[in-house]
Amino acid sequence: MTPWIPINSFPVDTLPEWILVILAGLDLALKLMALGWLPHQRRPSVALAWLLAIFLVPYAGLLLFVVIGSARLPRARMAKQARMNHVIQENTPEGITTGLHFDRFPEWVRTTAELNQNLGALPMVGGNDFEILPDNHENMARMAADVDAATDYVHFEFYIVAVDQVSRDLLNALIRAHERGVRVRILIDHVGSLGYPGYAELVREFDRCGVPWRRMLPIRPWRGEWQRPDLRNHRKILVVDGTVAYTGSQNVIHRSYNKRKNIRRGLEWKDLMIRGTGAVVTELNAVFVSDWYSETDDLLLDETPAALEETSGPMYAQVVPSGPGFETENNLRLFNHLIYNANHRVVISSPYFVPDESLLHALTTEAQAGVRIQLFVGETSDQFLAQHAQNSYYSELARAGVEIHRYSSPTVLHAKFVLVDDIVSVIGSSNMDERSFALDLEVSVMIVDEGFRARMEEIVEQFTARSMLLDVTAWEKRSLGRKFVENLCRLTSGLL
Repeated sequence: MTPWIPINSFPVDTLPEWILVILAGLDLALKLMALGWLPHQRRPSVALAWLLAIFLVPYAGLLLFVVIGSARLPRARMAKQARMNHVIQENTPEGITTGLHFDRFPEWVRTTAELNQNLGALPMVGGNDFEILPDNHENMARMAADVDAATDYVHFEFYIVAVDQVSRDLLNALIRAHERGVRVRILIDHVGSLGYPGYAELVREFDRCGVPWRRMLPIRPWRGEWQRPDLRNHRKILVVDGTVAYTGSQNVIHRSYNKRKNIRRGLEWKDLMIRGTGAVVTELNAVFVSDWYSETDDLLLDETPAALEETSGPMYAQVVPSGPGFETENNLRLFNHLIYNANHRVVISSPYFVPDESLLHALTTEAQAGVRIQLFVGETSDQFLAQHAQNSYYSELARAGVEIHRYSSPTVLHAKFVLVDDIVSVIGSSNMDERSFALDLEVSVMIVDEGFRARMEEIVEQFTARSMLLDVTAWEKRSLGRKFVENLCRLTSGLL
């Protein structure tokens, strides 16, 4: 049989020998270069996944790496984030959380707050209050009511936004606020929203009414707008007049996401949002202002306080921004630190659970040390690769003692939170996967308060009632074909 080479579709013996030598040398040089270059400042699992792609499909793998291989935003945007961090640090009173109330918490809570401030610039602040909002559609109605009451400004930032029968009232409220003279600023992720039914109509309506809005991280090369296409802004933030703010896991769209295949299967997303008042609103607003500045070069200094006010007392909270705009993976470091410092219990809810080595080791180590670890994941998902990669970790986690609760389909569990002992709750947009750690801009709120943590226990009880505890013995009897697919998807987890 005539041998073939991977770069073309004609037999090797039709080529001159000197061309074959050059091609073989080029192939070897590319692979050696990849071996020495790819591991630089990359997690070993990510580097290994890229090396596997390049070695198995050399030219396609290399082209893919050139397009999406760097998990960093352009230098100009990184510089803007650094400038905003500097502005925040300059306007943060020294020792803002050193009051008597905060000192009563364990040492690990205080070191966690210090870690978060060192990474994301924002301090722990007291004097907050929060509502827990578990219903997607009711949440949009609440947001619409707050926007209708706005008198000064509204800052709106969401990953996916589209016009439908549920979201329309909130989107109309934004337009009404703009028309009555309220300063409305809107950020919507370009790739995140593109393609969803109702997005094109949204663009037409916003353009028609003249409300200031921007696509986040747009991919429009014909307009000179280009960056790595899978680096996305996954944050969900609404700030009204600097007095009330929302954040959490949900997008501004019907819980079916308006797709026929979802409606046909009965899929509906289950999310969790919080509505906050107090100094935490200023911190969430600072994240929005940073993102607006990054997209527009317009620094909204008149729509944010000059400095954080010193406050004390319940409840304490801290906003933790993360993503490729930062040098470190802020959310992953926070989660690992919290898990390793847990003394009794950790509860995690994540729709996409594809841990890196550090998070996997943290969970299994703490479970083996006697800490009760409860993991809530969806029985069903809209993401084939992520779901099957996620499934491949269940046996290892369960054998270590982690309780895996699979939320019953057809509901798609989309709530994202981490609860530690009876003190700390972290709620936000971040999943427990490589994408949220390295590729997506995320925002989380760490709340330090026993009363709020007790209220979150009601959510855990509701999730437990709708979930099935994984039987690891039965799970391991699934077919070899299914295990093969799951393990194959796991190999791609570093690139997801």
